[in-house]
Amino acid sequence: MDDIGTLLSAFGLAAAAGLNAYIPLLVVALLARFTDWVALSPPYDALTHPAIIGLLFLLALVEFLADKIPAVDAINDGIQTFVRPAAGALLFGAQTGAIREIHPALALACGLLIAGGVHSLKAAFRRVVQAGAPPLAPVTTPVLSVLEDLAALGVSLIAVLAAWGILALGILFGLWVAERVRRKQTLHPSG
Repeated sequence: MDDIGTLLSAFGLAAAAGLNAYIPLLVVALLARFTDWVALSPPYDALTHPAIIGLLFLLALVEFLADKIPAVDAINDGIQTFVRPAAGALLFGAQTGAIREIHPALALACGLLIAGGVHSLKAAFRRVVQAGAPPLAPVTTPVLSVLEDLAALGVSLIAVLAAWGILALGILFGLWVAERVRRKQTLHPSG
């Protein structure tokens, strides 16, 4: 993968970690262990150890189940406020390890900020949706969680297998946000 593709992959994996810390870590670990699609330099190659893969699978399963129960989800989200940015930093650093021009501290900071930002947006969106229909929280929480898990898996796979697709996703997301802002300004012009 060229340097730009590697950087796009790093951005995508860090963003996916903001939705679910363990899915992108597990995707990278499994692909690095069983394929030649991902090559991890030391110390990131520790992700391919069978014990680490087993632990990531267990943590992904625990988060998958915890995230579906409204009361447990709130506690899990508080814990994940620290875990997801750390996972994003790890993934960004692992992907950009081959790019010598990027200082490791900058790579880790970028991953931390990206995953933390995505996690914050996700948490705010969930609060808005659940505040709009409190009696539906038992239904909306698991539905939103499954959609987040699928998005984390999809973005992780795109980031690794078709890194340039991350640029396309970023452009589409930017256009969607711009359209939402434009609609809000049209409906509620400041006067």
